[in-house]
Amino acid sequence: MRAMILAAGRGERMRPLTDHTPKPLLQVAGKPMIQYHIEALAAAGVREIVINLAWLGQKIRAALGDGSQLGVRIEYSDEGDSALETGGGVFQALPLLAGPSGSDRFIVVSGDVFTEYPLGDAVKKLAAADVAHFVVVPNPDFHTRGDFGLAGNRLTDSGERYTYANIGVFDPEFFIGCKPGRFPLAPLMFDWIRQGRVSGELYRGVWHNVGTPQQLQQIDQEASAQRRSRL
Repeated sequence: MRAMILAAGRGERMRPLTDHTPKPLLQVAGKPMIQYHIEALAAAGVREIVINLAWLGQKIRAALGDGSQLGVRIEYSDEGDSALETGGGVFQALPLLAGPSGSDRFIVVSGDVFTEYPLGDAVKKLAAADVAHFVVVPNPDFHTRGDFGLAGNRLTDSGERYTYANIGVFDPEFFIGCKPGRFPLAPLMFDWIRQGRVSGELYRGVWHNVGTPQQLQQIDQEASAQRRSRL
């Protein structure tokens, strides 16, 4: 199993912090946010990781190198000066994610979420007949309308809605018919959900989409306090 960490975005709402530091390298409790994902993936036995790059991508590459210092092997999918959006970014990285057969399933997580969700758990929940498994969370204040409904373990386009946690497991079939270039992930998600081929789960644990300097400061304070309490 391989994983992809999305790290190409500009992080406009996080300015001025992201003018000189890519968002995934911003620190929480003395550690870059992206490092938490890498450590969680390694702990789950996922040691082949792809990271996409665009804005200040060279700084991410310099900070993480080949991943050996964290016990993983990192490859990079460079998107140039302009990020390809989520869909285009994952599609470009498919040759690195889907394995020699082109049919291996893989995890995708955004580099700007801070969570304690056990990433290895999602892998076990993608059924053979499905093309994706998505984690959803209760709607945060900044996204009260939510994204998807949930009926049992199936995602729907109706009913009470929850917010996509930016954590998912994908089968390469999810991207069948796509072409290289810049495109969002959401339309594909809804297409497959309406076909009944996406499972889901509601996670109520620690999860933050770190969008502003104020949010980062609050999460840093909470995580630092929690870390001190464990010492």
